[in-house]
Amino acid sequence: MTRMSADLVVIGGGVTGAGVARDAAMRGFRTILVERADIAQGTSGRFHGLLHSGARYVVADPRSAMECAEESAILRRIQAEAIEDTGGYFVQFAGDDPDYADRWVESARAIGLPFEEIDVAELLRREPRVNPSAQRAMHVADGSVDGWRLAWGAVDSAKAYGAKVLSYLEVCGIEVTDGQASAVRCRDRRTDAEVVIDTGFVINAAGPWAGRIAALAGCGEVEVVPGRGVMLAVGHRLVHSTVNRLAVPGDGDLIVPAHTVSIIGTTDVRADDPDRLWIPRVEVQQMLDAGERLVPGFRQARIVHAWAGARPLVKDARASGTDTRHLSRGMVILDHASRDGVRGLLTVIGGKLTTYRLMAKGLVDLMCEQLGDPRPCTTDTEPVPGSESGHTHQVSQRLRDRENDRLTEQLLCECELVTRRMFTDALHENPDASLDDLRRQLRLGMGSCQGGFCSTRAAAVACAEGERSAAEASDALRLFLSNRWLGLWPILQGDQLRQAVLDNWIISGTLDAEHLPVASSGSRR
Repeated sequence: MTRMSADLVVIGGGVTGAGVARDAAMRGFRTILVERADIAQGTSGRFHGLLHSGARYVVADPRSAMECAEESAILRRIQAEAIEDTGGYFVQFAGDDPDYADRWVESARAIGLPFEEIDVAELLRREPRVNPSAQRAMHVADGSVDGWRLAWGAVDSAKAYGAKVLSYLEVCGIEVTDGQASAVRCRDRRTDAEVVIDTGFVINAAGPWAGRIAALAGCGEVEVVPGRGVMLAVGHRLVHSTVNRLAVPGDGDLIVPAHTVSIIGTTDVRADDPDRLWIPRVEVQQMLDAGERLVPGFRQARIVHAWAGARPLVKDARASGTDTRHLSRGMVILDHASRDGVRGLLTVIGGKLTTYRLMAKGLVDLMCEQLGDPRPCTTDTEPVPGSESGHTHQVSQRLRDRENDRLTEQLLCECELVTRRMFTDALHENPDASLDDLRRQLRLGMGSCQGGFCSTRAAAVACAEGERSAAEASDALRLFLSNRWLGLWPILQGDQLRQAVLDNWIISGTLDAEHLPVASSGSRR
């Protein structure tokens, strides 16, 4: 057993937990973050990539709209590298309720949200693929954001201030002594070793799993409703800016240009288990139909991946048992001292990725208040490592970088322009990381081939670098391809199906993957 100690233990390595760890470490608290999988592997890495301007909420939730507008501006200062400043449009199409557009304009003006109404002709000049049935168009300050970069930026900043970030550490229990949270018991999922962290405070930022964590401390039921949302990625950028329908929010009413792809989202259905997020083909077809309404010809575009994320929504008695579209997206902080008689334990539910910094500030402010130790928050002014220049990301950035090193650097992944050095640097820095973990950091295998070619190169390099045995590299390859398959099978049709058959011939035939060596039990991932 390993025993550690900290002033604060943060449970959950999504962007909210990473933000809490950063904020607390910057205020001088000895902080340890634990995550049962990889950083941002859950909800934070499974969304549509929209950096909210607030425009989506001006009618239904003006307060959230203003929070999004303010935090979006802050993120552009402190985490510019994770953001592409695309701008966005809210568009009323033929058949949409014109009264809603009027209410939207009135609400935006009432709260001072910046927007500009432009002529439809100008919209179609800027975005020629948008449905020409457009009748009104509002330009807003939307953007696209990389959820993994956002979370890892906060993690790197937290580490720079002395925080420990421990992935693949699953929480098994929370010890309570005389009504005070006193320790967190964990199991290392790689080694099965027990880790106990003595602490004076615990913040539960486990998202859709927050109820399970609170129960480990003997707290009453925490009613988190996992809202499952299905999204699709198109193999190229259909639009230059985000495009939203100027209508009551619904399924598939948003397209976001993110890196080299376009993402459409999302459905919104209650999930029974956030660990089992199915992708029904009927919802894939629903997204294809919705995309066609926004961009005619969407169905003819190449869909490269489908995935689902679970939003941690707050239960609302006003909504039906299966309706999650109308549950609040706002943040709720549960103080278990007043609620359950357990001091030193807070749980956060809900919120949005765009407002993660504000959520973290609220949690750490409350912790300071309860500890009687006020310390100022400075997360709104200090950039995270890598974003000091203040330059936002551009889709051409990787190509520009590769043009500089093209004579010396081997490309492992042509689609996403991942070089051998980028891969080996990340591998040496995180020697226990799986190929899937490195995918989240590097975008390896997230382009048109979906890892069909580059994954084998990456596995071979991991072996050649001495970080994996042949058997371990084979296991890593199998895991990577099986995880990619989860997002491919729901969209297999036409040319996509033919490519899948080609990939199968390569993997199963040429490489004979089924007969590659198998690593012994207890080996690295």
